[in-house]
Amino acid sequence: MAKTEKPRNRETEQSSPPSHLLTFSPSHLDSALIQEGALFVADAHYPHHGDEFLRLLKALDAGRIETPQLFLMGDIFDLLFGCGEYIRSFVSEAIELLNGLSRRIDIYYLEGNHDFCLKSIFPNINILSRGEQPLSMRLGTQRVMLSHGDRYDAGWGYEIFTFFLRSCRGMCLFLPWQKPLIDRPMSKLRGKKICRKIPAFEKKVERIVSRYPQQVDLIVEGHFHQGRKIGRYLALPALACQKELGVVQEGAIRFVTLDALLER
Repeated sequence: MAKTEKPRNRETEQSSPPSHLLTFSPSHLDSALIQEGALFVADAHYPHHGDEFLRLLKALDAGRIETPQLFLMGDIFDLLFGCGEYIRSFVSEAIELLNGLSRRIDIYYLEGNHDFCLKSIFPNINILSRGEQPLSMRLGTQRVMLSHGDRYDAGWGYEIFTFFLRSCRGMCLFLPWQKPLIDRPMSKLRGKKICRKIPAFEKKVERIVSRYPQQVDLIVEGHFHQGRKIGRYLALPALACQKELGVVQEGAIRFVTLDALLER
């Protein structure tokens, strides 16, 4: 919904929020609802760091797990982008399952720093690029904002790197050399250690939260592989590390293992 233009006056300008904060119209806060039973999956880093994500997709496809909404919070794949067929060959089964599920489940995919330019791969999924994040929704009476987790407090060096990395047109220029250019990072990612506790994580969370408006009740992000709640900030667990995902139960996002979901 388009923002409503208001007449400018001195009082309005003096009371406006600092420029570093996100701004949005009140109607944006009354957007789509996160439903009971919704699933939140972050940082599966499939296929190199476990098969939990593929198991989840197969369970959803077979009806062993049911959900009205599936939120994929980025870095679901260890490397995937929408240019060329070779990169898709590593995870073709998961892509096929996701596209099938998207015809009957409401799926939101918040692109991460390992998976981007995805709209051509998943035409029926609600894809949000880094620039389109955070996504504003409601969970009961709570105002919630969702993001992969690398949008704020990333540093200028990362900003430059990710700008060029996520250039969809730029990536396609290298299609003639896609196999050698993909094989090398894939080999490195396979052996990368991605599970660790971040020192002084509370301080980083404080800086990230400062970028969000005060009227937001809950900030949900992945990216950091921590699985913690600090104030109004929810750092989702990494499916690749903690082997957990988020489930909305009784109006709150709770962390559960895939095995626990399958036993319900």
